[in-house]
Amino acid sequence: MSRPDSTRIAALAARYPGTIYAPPGQLWGRRAVVAGFFVAFLWASDHLGMSFARLLQGLQDLGIVASMMVPPTSAGFFWDYVHALGETLAMAFLGTLLASLASIPLGFLGARNVVANPVIHFGLRRVLDVIRGVDSLVWALIFVSVVGLGPFAGILAIALNDTGVLAKMYAEAIEGADRKASEGVAAAGGSKADIARLAIFPQVFPVFLSNSLYFFEANTRSATILGVVGAGGIGFFLADRIRVNAWSDVCFIILLILPTVALIDYLSRFLRERAIGVEPPAEALSR
Repeated sequence: MSRPDSTRIAALAARYPGTIYAPPGQLWGRRAVVAGFFVAFLWASDHLGMSFARLLQGLQDLGIVASMMVPPTSAGFFWDYVHALGETLAMAFLGTLLASLASIPLGFLGARNVVANPVIHFGLRRVLDVIRGVDSLVWALIFVSVVGLGPFAGILAIALNDTGVLAKMYAEAIEGADRKASEGVAAAGGSKADIARLAIFPQVFPVFLSNSLYFFEANTRSATILGVVGAGGIGFFLADRIRVNAWSDVCFIILLILPTVALIDYLSRFLRERAIGVEPPAEALSR
């Protein structure tokens, strides 16, 4: 097939305006948007002190720090690090568990097909917006001031922040449940509690479990950061070792965290797939 010449292209452009060549106004509008983003980037870079020289110096310093991490050593604190890593996992697990349990009734209260009262629905949704609008790191700082240093503050921070997110996700899952089962229970004389327990909950439970497992996977990582602000766990040792420039210890702690998080990620993904009915590959089961 021969390539269309310029005359045919011009004829098609005239017949179907905007399909081959963008209209001049639209074209200049796109150029203005690109130029605006470029100017905003340059202004932000200058305002925040970003420069190629500083980046180059930072890469050189990063190389020095990386060389100080080899070989990784525990400096006699191996079992302390292992115990702190266990605290981090316990923080993530308990925080996620408390948030999941609290989000179930809140999810039913926030679902329009369960509670039709617009005042309750609107008020609960706004409260959840406020809770999840504050990062778990900020909640950890608040709870450290309230209950003191240690894992308890991290558990409360994870539980509160995750409740704001999970309750919203649970409510949306409940609103998307099949109404035929609810109508069947209601036709049999069931109450609203019976409808929620017998018709809705069995449908949404796999979604609840899948979301909770995903949050446990994410909280395993975030719980490490919470230790930096005094919430206990391996993050406390990590921040302390960085503060005193003990980079070989820092490397050892990172090497403890990475395989642990990878294992939790794998187990959570495996359980999520089983919960939602996705059979894992045969080769994964044979490992």
